[in-house]
Amino acid sequence: MSDIVNVHSRPAVTREWLLTPVDQRDPSLDLVDCVVVALGTDRLARADDTLPIPGDTDRRGWWGDLDAAGIRDGWPIGSRLWLLQRVTITGAEARQGSTVARAEDYTREALQPFIQKGVASRLSVVGERMKVEGIDVQATLFRGDLPAIQLRYATLWDGVRA
Repeated sequence: MSDIVNVHSRPAVTREWLLTPVDQRDPSLDLVDCVVVALGTDRLARADDTLPIPGDTDRRGWWGDLDAAGIRDGWPIGSRLWLLQRVTITGAEARQGSTVARAEDYTREALQPFIQKGVASRLSVVGERMKVEGIDVQATLFRGDLPAIQLRYATLWDGVRA
């Protein structure tokens, strides 16, 4: 018998499926899996969020969050990083503010429940503009003084919709 394991390569998060003997999974990867789900799942957009496609009304979100308060003690799953997929990357002087800062905020928002629930002791999030078309966000979750995991999440833009 074997288990399917989600294998992560670093520094950028890439995922592969691997069959391993039962109970031989590296338990340190469990937190990585949870973070990948938190950042890679679409959270419901707030009513005041600007959606990526003008005129669109799909605020996405994960159906499991409808009962998050009762099922997971209010722990929402996902991030609003998807809202940035078609925006122009702007600096702090722009009316809507810095896109890098928004990417950092959305990442913090998605990972904050790990701190609130005591899974990690603190969180560090640093965003960086990569060339013209992208932003990378590096998130580090700590357990005590030592980093438990450090992942770089790449957000690429598809271009500006005219």
